[in-house]
Amino acid sequence: MLKNPVWKARLSAGALAVALVGAGGGGLLVPVAPALAQSAPVVRALPDFTELVEQVGPSVVNIRTTERVSARPSFNGMDEDMLEFFRRFGLPVPNVPRGPGPQPQAPQQPQPRGVGSGFILTSDGFVMTNAHVVEGADEVIVTLTDKREFKARIVGSDKRTDVAVVKIDATGLPAVRVGDVSRLKAGEWVMAIGSPFGLDNTVTAGIVSAKQRDTGDYLPFIQTDVAINPGNSGGPLINMRGEVVGINSQIYSRSGGFMGISFAIPIDEAIRVSDQLRATGRVTRGRIGVQIEPVSKDVAESIGLGKSQGALVRGVEPGSPAERAGIEAGDIITRFDGKPVEKVADLPRLVGNSKPGTKAGITVFRRGSSRDLTVTIAEVEPDEKPVARAEGGSGDERGGAQPTAAAPQLGLVVADLTPAQEKELKLKGGVRVVSASDNAARAGLREGDVIIALANTEIRNLKDFEAAAAKADKSRPVNVLVRRGEWAQYALIRPAR
Repeated sequence: MLKNPVWKARLSAGALAVALVGAGGGGLLVPVAPALAQSAPVVRALPDFTELVEQVGPSVVNIRTTERVSARPSFNGMDEDMLEFFRRFGLPVPNVPRGPGPQPQAPQQPQPRGVGSGFILTSDGFVMTNAHVVEGADEVIVTLTDKREFKARIVGSDKRTDVAVVKIDATGLPAVRVGDVSRLKAGEWVMAIGSPFGLDNTVTAGIVSAKQRDTGDYLPFIQTDVAINPGNSGGPLINMRGEVVGINSQIYSRSGGFMGISFAIPIDEAIRVSDQLRATGRVTRGRIGVQIEPVSKDVAESIGLGKSQGALVRGVEPGSPAERAGIEAGDIITRFDGKPVEKVADLPRLVGNSKPGTKAGITVFRRGSSRDLTVTIAEVEPDEKPVARAEGGSGDERGGAQPTAAAPQLGLVVADLTPAQEKELKLKGGVRVVSASDNAARAGLREGDVIIALANTEIRNLKDFEAAAAKADKSRPVNVLVRRGEWAQYALIRPAR
């Protein structure tokens, strides 16, 4: 038997410690760095999803939809296209006598339309899924994990959030537990169960890639790398506590299949919608009647807002709640109902979640300072589609020469608005751009634009314009609030280099 080697070592900083591997006298002495032994990283095992699948799996359902289509009449196995070929060229149809004859009635037959997923929201049969899963369906069939099938009734659906609720006649069903989306973090493990390509009860897993993804007006999506494919739509996204935190709804794909990025509707938003669908069959949303756009960093710094935040009002609808509240084109909305508007997408969500008929406080940044207004929320019409508005110029109704003012350092020549132009544009003042050259042209200004503010100063006439232009620091970008047609926007006239 070989004798064990004896290594002498001192346990000191930088020295090698001697560790015994094995048992009894047959062990082997091997050197180990003490620094490594003391600071060894904690190795975490990959999560085990088996218990979650057993817990949540029975709450996930398969959803099949059908629609009734008219069957084409056929003679001797020939469909309508082949019959049309014979008719077009005046040829006799084989084995069919000439003459009009009675045409067979085409019966409506149910045809498979699509497959999706869903999950049981309540034990008495309410099931949540995506609106696009049941849209246009004449029949919805829900299959449970125990293979029971039910014909479902569509309670309501909402295209804007892609949420739908259906009802089956059953009780004592295993309902899901709803999680707290605010606790969800990027990097957290999540799991999906659904029916991709019709494969029932398929489990996939991954992590939360990001939150608050702006891919829609009313939804800050949860982004994950969980494998989601056609048929997964409407299925639950589940955290490691077995709680539903989202509804799998969309994927980013150039091929039609999963490419590593998927999106889920946050469950808190979905529950808010489903509560309304179950109560009234439809969703009501608030509106105030403004057109908005993001605030760029350059504009924010130039007008004294500090950082890029809020929603820039490009236009205010005539007679809208915003107009009655005193909101003007060029205002930047920074708070709504006490909540900050950090980015432009926040405002539609905050307003949309407000109850029509209620009053809300709104803070706008205007001409270098903030002011508080109160707006009464109106209701968005169901399935309302935005109407494209023509961008009309202010026209020229001077009827003759009109006094002008020039600001060569800005590249502008402007004139007062006529009363007719003020009435047409619903403005209380401003100056019309007669010509824009050099710096102004590079900033995007053009003839016919109406300047309503310059360097954070309201412009009502030529006198206001000349005074503001004289005071403006020509060595720095000068902000200009411009009305073009029905829309307002900021431009920065930068000094020549």
